[in-house]
Amino acid sequence: MAKGKVSTAVGSLGDYLKEQRTQAQLSLRQLAEQTGVSNPYLSQIERGLRRPSAEVLQQIAKALRISAEQLYIRAGIVSPDDGVGGSVELAVLADTALTERQKQSLLDVYQSFLAMNAGQAAAEPGDEEK
Repeated sequence: MAKGKVSTAVGSLGDYLKEQRTQAQLSLRQLAEQTGVSNPYLSQIERGLRRPSAEVLQQIAKALRISAEQLYIRAGIVSPDDGVGGSVELAVLADTALTERQKQSLLDVYQSFLAMNAGQAAAEPGDEEK
């Protein structure tokens, strides 16, 4: 298996995080201490080799004093043009009673419903559900 970038969203996320960390005048080691995330893992995120969970993004956002929502958008977890969907996704991500795996499962199901509904709307433009 090739060791490429996980995705362009994650790559741009890594660049953005590195820029924010540099502006905050923090080393990777200092950021690791503040977030409780290992230094090598943070380095892999910055280089676009790893896709962080929503929980890790929250910890990073808190340490860098930036918007967690902005990180979710940059990571491709939340789409900026979701409208109502964005609030559903953010509510799931913010729910502390759910595990990371449960959050991801809910988001996957939600996204599949949105895609299915968009496909039905495109297939039957005149027919609306009654």
